[in-house]
Formats: sequence, C-alpha cells, structure tokens
Amino acid sequence: MRITIAGVFLLCLVLLAQCRNGRRTFKLLVGTYTSSSEKDGIYVYEFDSKTGDIKFISKVSGEDNPSYLAVSTDKKLVYAVNEVNDGKVSSFKFNHITGELTFVNRVSSGGANPCYISVDKRNKYVFTGNYGSGTLSAIPLNEDGSLSNDLQIIREEGSGIDMRRQKGPHVHCTVLSPDNNFLFTANLGTDKISAYRFEVSKSSNPLTPADPAFTLVEGGSGPRQFTFHPNGRFAYLITELTGKIIAYDYMNGRLTEKQTIALASPDSEGRVDAADVHISPDGSFLYGSSRGNLNEIVIYSLNRFGEMDPVGRQPTLGKTPRNFVIDPTGKFLLVANQNSNEIIIFRRDHKTGLLTPADKSIQVSQPVCLKFCY
Repeated sequence: MRITIAGVFLLCLVLLAQCRNGRRTFKLLVGTYTSSSEKDGIYVYEFDSKTGDIKFISKVSGEDNPSYLAVSTDKKLVYAVNEVNDGKVSSFKFNHITGELTFVNRVSSGGANPCYISVDKRNKYVFTGNYGSGTLSAIPLNEDGSLSNDLQIIREEGSGIDMRRQKGPHVHCTVLSPDNNFLFTANLGTDKISAYRFEVSKSSNPLTPADPAFTLVEGGSGPRQFTFHPNGRFAYLITELTGKIIAYDYMNGRLTEKQTIALASPDSEGRVDAADVHISPDGSFLYGSSRGNLNEIVIYSLNRFGEMDPVGRQPTLGKTPRNFVIDPTGKFLLVANQNSNEIIIFRRDHKTGLLTPADKSIQVSQPVCLKFCY
C-alpha cells in the first residue's frame, strides 16, 4: 500500500486529536553523557500529559555515552549511539508496558563519535551520523530487531571556512523524509545538506546519492539539525555556528531555500551556539534552541506557506539546552539542559505557541536526548 505525504499528515492530525482527548501517559526516554563515576546512561520515565507530572521507571547502566536515541515504529526496540572515539550502536528490547529496556546487541557505528541515530518507518535500517569521522552508516536490522554487522559506510568530503570547527566533515544528523524514500544529513563541517535515495527493499547498501546530491548552505554556517514539517512540504535547518534557521520548500528529494531568520535578538551579545529545532504536532509553531550565552528557546509561528514569524523567546532556566521535545499532545515542551543536569518542563499554549514554566523538573546527569514513546 502506498502512503502519500498528505495521508501521513492526516494520520498525524488524527493521532494528535486522540492524544488530546484520550491518552494520558507516555513513556519518556532520556539519553545522556556518562562519566567514569556515572554509568547510568539511559533513563525511562512516565509522563502525565494532563498534569506534566513525571515518574521514574527504569534505567540502563554500563553504557558509554548513550547520547542519542531512536525508537522503532512498532515501539519494540530502542537504539542508542555510544558517542565514543570507537563509535558503537546498541540495541535494546523495549517493554512499552513496564518501560524496561533489555540489552540485545552492539555493533560498530561506522565511525568516530556518533551523535545521531534514526530508524526508518519500516524498521529495516538504522542510520548513524558520526560527527568525528564525518561518516554516515546504514545498518540493516535483523528479523528480531537486532543490529547487523553488514554496514554501508559513506564518508562525506569537504571542509568549511571556519578552520577552528570546519577542517573536515562532521555529520550531525541523519533524517528520513516523510515518505521514507530519502535520507538527509546536515554536515557541520562542509556547510551542506546531503541527500541520499533510500531503497528499503535492499538487504544491504540501500543508499545512493540523490539528484541533486546536496544543498549548499552559506559558508561558515555549520548545519546541525534538520526537521520536516508534519505536512511533508516544508523542511527546516538550524545552523550551529551562525545561529540561524533556514526554511525550505520540499518535494521529492529536492530542497528550495525560501527564508532565513536569526535566532538571537538584535541586542543580544555573545555566542549563540544554536542546537535543536522542532515543530509543534499541529504544524503551527517552530521552536529553536540557543546555547552559548543565551540559553533560550525561540518561538516562531508558521503560516500556510511554511514561513516563520518570531512570536517570543523563553529562557530555558538552565545551561546548554542541547535537546528538547514537545509531548504528543502539544501541551508541554521539555528542555534537556545538559550542563546544569536537569530537564525543565514548560507548559505550551496551543494558540500562541508561548511557553511558561510548569514548576516541574527532572534531575539527571548531562541529559542529551529526549524521546517520547507512544
């Protein structure tokens, strides 16, 4: 059965309505950086979408820097990168009822310091972005969801104008298109968004360069994270080094730039160090995080053309908002403040998009990635 992008968007709206009107609790998974003294790396919580209350359920110990996570579409498996020089990827069985994670297996990530992982919609492959080596990997999944050793490794080539940060390629994310036919990478070192055609039916080597093979970004920008609008027609890139968000029209593997907007206000001083970007479940608002001296979430409304208009900014009440997530109902936004060791919970206004502190938080060492499972 062929699923259109419009069909996917309609399904998202139906699920959102069900979340708002029915389901109350969701599992929240947290990936972290570990240290020699702290080896509890992945945490699972139960999140109450009506109150914003959160309850600890379980944790995984003994993992080295399980920084970024991905959940299979059937919710039975969780995959984590081990962000170390000799990069690894670990798989876990996930009991969606109890929230328990059980280790399955571990393979190479195909490079150094993997910082991102994604899984395709048919649970056939996971994709890793290896920041240190500038490589991405396509890793086949076995029938039981475990990781295969038959990796396809692609090294992206090039450099940028910032010789401190862009001496070579640094793949920062691996994002699948809404129709599951293309994979996009944001490369901080080369100022490119690369595109690959993804053939899910292949048992190995599923990626080939798309046409066009990449989209150039302004020199020195440092592309970091990339996301699609729920309707599948727009895409957005956040640039770490220049602190901007770029909006694109999207169709069949092609990106057409249409708007660029700066995260920092005109009177801001110091380093922006942009990090993460997400869109509300209803597609009406976009949020971007700034670290550096700012430590805030910037809020934009989105019109029917996918264009951004600033509507507000919210301090994250902590240091280094590396990652954040919007709960499935759209009522709350949770921020992982990496360097203040806490996750801060904000209420979100559906009509204005604005955030207010919910006076609730989670204390956890160096949170890096937040994923809801529902």
